[in-house]
Amino acid sequence: MELNTKARYAVMAMADLAKHGAVSAVPLSAIAERQSLSLAYLEQIFLRLRRAGLVESARGRSGGYVLARPAHAIHIDEIMKAVEEETRLTRCLDADVGCLHEHRCLTHDLWHALGAHIVAFLANVSLQEVVDGIPVGKLPDAPRRETQPQREPELIAR
Repeated sequence: MELNTKARYAVMAMADLAKHGAVSAVPLSAIAERQSLSLAYLEQIFLRLRRAGLVESARGRSGGYVLARPAHAIHIDEIMKAVEEETRLTRCLDADVGCLHEHRCLTHDLWHALGAHIVAFLANVSLQEVVDGIPVGKLPDAPRRETQPQREPELIAR
């Protein structure tokens, strides 16, 4: 799955703001420089983040942006919703329209279920956890598979 640049940039910029904006407002130009992002694109993204109530703008000489709530109270899914980004893993829609004309593809339910897991994960990760590192308890366990016991190769007596 690949998110478009709007969602990735929004999360990157918000994480930067959470890390560097504890003392004072952070100018978008500083975020753009640190994260190697387009300033013009960040301005569009922050307009949406402000409308969603995730950031507040500060005017004046030390102007820029601050988080509207503490970083631990902002979740990644909120950021993605603010920039109108969906996580979709299939080309099908969830309506009755299928991906193969009127039918759903064979793997539709698999990708739909995976997408639901991703959405649940993003709703459970705070911006502060992105900055500090995702706690081990939120990371998935290693895949569990039932494996067939390995057979010893048969030796041929000569």
